[in-house]
Amino acid sequence: MKNKIKVYRAMRNMTQEELALQLRVTRRTINSIEGGKYNPSIEVAFRMAKLFAVPVEELFSLDEDE
Repeated sequence: MKNKIKVYRAMRNMTQEELALQLRVTRRTINSIEGGKYNPSIEVAFRMAKLFAVPVEELFSLDEDE
């Protein structure tokens, strides 16, 4: 799954650690999500969307191969 987390985080001048604290996850989790190594739970995905004030579909999309 592709994501735009890094883009939206950069737009708010947030570090991975700051985002992790707001979402109640670890910095390593944020790093793994941004790197495409881990897909977040639905709950975390919705918290991210709410935090960035965008639809979940704006943050996450399926790769064409999936």
